[in-house]
Amino acid sequence: MTRVAITGIGAVTPLGNDAGTTWQGLAAGRSGVGPLTTFDAAGFPVRIAAQVKDFDPAAAIPARIGRKHLSRVGLFGVAAAWEALRSARAEDLAEEVYDPGERGVAMGASVGRPELQALLDVGHLRATTGRADAFLCHPPAVTLTDDQNVPLSAMARMMSATGPMIGISTACSGSGHAIGEAYRAIQEGDARLMVAGGYDSLTTWLDLLGFSLLGALTDRHNDDPEHASRPFDADRSGFVIGEGAVAVVLEDLDAARERGAPVLGEVLGYGSTLNAWRITDSPPDGSGAVQAMEAAIGESGLGTAGIDYVVAHGTSTHGNDQSETVAIKKVFADDARRLVVSAPKSMAGHLTSASLGLGVLAALGAIRHSLVPPTVNLERPDRGLDLDYVPHTARPMPVAAALINAFAFGGSNTSLVVGAPREDT
Repeated sequence: MTRVAITGIGAVTPLGNDAGTTWQGLAAGRSGVGPLTTFDAAGFPVRIAAQVKDFDPAAAIPARIGRKHLSRVGLFGVAAAWEALRSARAEDLAEEVYDPGERGVAMGASVGRPELQALLDVGHLRATTGRADAFLCHPPAVTLTDDQNVPLSAMARMMSATGPMIGISTACSGSGHAIGEAYRAIQEGDARLMVAGGYDSLTTWLDLLGFSLLGALTDRHNDDPEHASRPFDADRSGFVIGEGAVAVVLEDLDAARERGAPVLGEVLGYGSTLNAWRITDSPPDGSGAVQAMEAAIGESGLGTAGIDYVVAHGTSTHGNDQSETVAIKKVFADDARRLVVSAPKSMAGHLTSASLGLGVLAALGAIRHSLVPPTVNLERPDRGLDLDYVPHTARPMPVAAALINAFAFGGSNTSLVVGAPREDT
């Protein structure tokens, strides 16, 4: 079976507008949560979010790519993909290295939809004036800007890819599925190089209101945003919505070595399951998560003893943190007590479709720097949540392999195992 290397990574997140700065924020335990800036949230039950700051698309994306049909979140995704290609030394590969048909893109993202406020404005104009042409004030080009596949197309153009193009919308597990399916495409010979990951931004007033009415967001920390996201803490009260993008370059390991690419790590296993439980809740027995983790670990061949670090989904909601802890204990049994588990969402918020991509960044950083990022704001452990969640500060320790989890609304689960670069063949 073809081995699959990770040769590049890029990121635009609430902790930084590149992968290096994002890793530094995670390692330092720095929060990216603050007052919401995308709209006036006065009067809303939630007025905070983990948002991208000071992002300059012109500096992050080459002019030749064409930015005019990219939405704000699409720009995040394309910028992360471009950084990943550059870090993999793959931004200008000759056809002799990989034929265009051997290159592809796989991305998780929310399905594009028109901005509700724009539609309301159009409807109001039609209702108040009776004008038959009221809908013409909604430019046709907006349809392209909202389309989920337009950023993927831009990514394909910048790497001259004519191979697989996979757009996935499975909510919070989207980037997990995208990376996993890109891994499968290379394993099965459908591609030799894939850019994969996720991008998302659910910070409109409609998104905030919807998640608030579901009871999914914390509304207790509007005046203290840095302490709002508190996975596994007894006082957790919901997640903090985030935004951003993370992309990785995956390659056939032998081909990557032959062209002298940097090998940051290796994808060793992938699991994908469905809970068939409830739309917004994780099953109390952790069943779907158990199957996903077991599948990924089983494929890796490492066994539970070979996993050093679990990058938790860790949303800071009551049900998810409880269910994930139960699932980890079931999967790892006696090995659960020696594991370290940490939650990047405690600092970056919930990047929804991009969340597992952020977990891969955390895992690769831990492997490279022998340093596990912390779970911040874990001040009062909850009953039964008694694993080692690396509270408060990062922990120096060697990490050879990490398991990364993502569990989504709708019951979709993904797990990946990522390992340190190995010289053996």
